Amino acid sequence: MLVSAKEMMTKALAGKYAVGQFNINNLEWTKAILLTAQELQSPVILGVSEGAGKYMTGFKTVAAMVKAMDEELGITVPVALHLDHGTYEGCYKCVKAGFSSIMFDGSHYPIAENVEKTTELVHVANALGLSLEAEVGAIGGEEDGVVGMGECADPDECKTIADLGVTMLAAGIGNIHGKYPANWPGLSFETLAAIKEKVGDMPLVLHGGTGIPDDMIKKAISLGVAKINVNTECQLSFQEATRKYIEEGKDLQGKGFDPRKLLNPGFEAIKAKVKEKMELFGSVGKA
Repeated sequence: MLVSAKEMMTKALAGKYAVGQFNINNLEWTKAILLTAQELQSPVILGVSEGAGKYMTGFKTVAAMVKAMDEELGITVPVALHLDHGTYEGCYKCVKAGFSSIMFDGSHYPIAENVEKTTELVHVANALGLSLEAEVGAIGGEEDGVVGMGECADPDECKTIADLGVTMLAAGIGNIHGKYPANWPGLSFETLAAIKEKVGDMPLVLHGGTGIPDDMIKKAISLGVAKINVNTECQLSFQEATRKYIEEGKDLQGKGFDPRKLLNPGFEAIKAKVKEKMELFGSVGKA
């Protein structure tokens, strides 16, 4: 059964660990993440970007697949199905489709408009028992065509949004989506500490978890980060394992061309990567 991420966030913040959000792109991705969460007894958040939702033919298809898979696999750990970087319209589509959590990314709006739209969505989420993530300060890199330069959020603006009653807050602290460039200066812990001071017990979200050194991840968790998003690293693991399978000519041996065989190395690689991240985040055994 899908749940809101609210209880997960409260427990993670109190226990000084983080729950991983792993983005899904198809059946293999979803199955790999759910099975790993169950094996490790870890709560998990399945993230769906609007682009991935479209690729999987729509949010209704995604919600139906996740709910059915959760039941068929006998998953007992808490699972939240979460819209990642949602538009205002996208949030309502996911509410209608049966998602248990939504993110409204109003970071590109003037703060007044971000506040107005977030306030409205807080009321909707509360009425339906869903969790809501909001964002202040664009996260760097590219996400569904939206390019951010990785600026740091204003702590006062963070407080303004946090006070609206959102479940969790994504605040830019120099993190970016995708691969980190060689000259990346690292996370701004000064900004993170200032935000934490302003928002108190609000669970914070770290986007762009791929490529951030482990010691920085651990420090961010100690400063109030309770949710960390991982996407690119799973994609790279899947790609590397699939490439190896084909380069070794295994797709030409027997029925190696069968998609169930062809996609299996990538599936196993995602499981290994999710396990590695759950152990790093400290969520193992916290279901």
